[in-house]
Amino acid sequence: MNIKITGIGSYIPEKIITDKDFARHQFLNEDGTPIKQSNEVIINKFKAITGIEKRRYAESQYNTSDLAFFASQKAIENAGIDPETIDYIIFAHNFGDVKFGTIQSDMLPSLATRVKNKLGIKNPKCVAYDILFGCPGWIEGVMQANAFIKSGMAKRCLVIGAEMLSRVVDDHDRDSMIYSDGAGASIIEASNDESGMLSYESATFANDEASYLFFGKSYHPDLDPDTKYIKMYGRKIYEFALSNVPAAMKSCLDKSGISIDEVKKILIHQANEKMDEAIVDRFYKLYDKTTPTNIMPMSIHDLGNSSVATVPTLFDLILKGEIENHEINKGDILIFASVGAGMNINAFVYRY
Repeated sequence: MNIKITGIGSYIPEKIITDKDFARHQFLNEDGTPIKQSNEVIINKFKAITGIEKRRYAESQYNTSDLAFFASQKAIENAGIDPETIDYIIFAHNFGDVKFGTIQSDMLPSLATRVKNKLGIKNPKCVAYDILFGCPGWIEGVMQANAFIKSGMAKRCLVIGAEMLSRVVDDHDRDSMIYSDGAGASIIEASNDESGMLSYESATFANDEASYLFFGKSYHPDLDPDTKYIKMYGRKIYEFALSNVPAAMKSCLDKSGISIDEVKKILIHQANEKMDEAIVDRFYKLYDKTTPTNIMPMSIHDLGNSSVATVPTLFDLILKGEIENHEINKGDILIFASVGAGMNINAFVYRY
């Protein structure tokens, strides 16, 4: 028995923040000193490395759980199911609900419980819980749904990935330009045909790598040091990802028994365009292959890095025909892969 995605939906905020919106920011080094380069140079270098020109920020009246609710409604409608038949709601995020203009994260009750409430699901046997797994959270949630369904504990799961990073960024840190907001949701059920998940791989590297992404104080020395923001050691993450993600993808594909020549698309976490390209190139080199053209669809140019939401959102947009020059057809072999805080890596091979 395989499990398959029978419904998919996403919510992309309407507020567009372009690179030009950062022109007047005061970017500082970690020690609080001004960066010597002009903002124009900083922004141009940023775009060249990450590929990001625009990103989306959520409207001030919404929280992460609201975006998740909107995406979940679409996934439920796409699957054509009664929400009362959902056995598990698995919600992957990292920062909870951070209300606009505040600095405190709110995760009580869990965001999954909030989504269940907003959906109006009455069934108490619909179990709702959150997972904190960094950017790979949605993929990990799909794997947990796979385990629940194969064990007989569930027949149908709602797996959500949503994040609102615009509320936890330090405006004085140039890395703040990477982050964005969004939500993706999926209905997971057992498959009665050859489609669905064929293999999976997951790992946590928690020695020196554990704190490559962390909560830290603002780079501005006059701001409250007890107020924390998302921070990262970008170079270390880049090197870690290039060393470990391709190997995990290869292990996953080898488990599936599928030839690399059969892979049609690689849906990878939209973290950084250059990093993602390098990961996929190294993956193909492990098979002594050259990376095929058009194998890796990207949404980061217009949507930025919305962490746990990037992969399900990308999948939804491709299926809707909204990613130019990319489509997915029945029987296509896909690889879903991600890397993020933990440091966590995961992947699964999927026949559409």
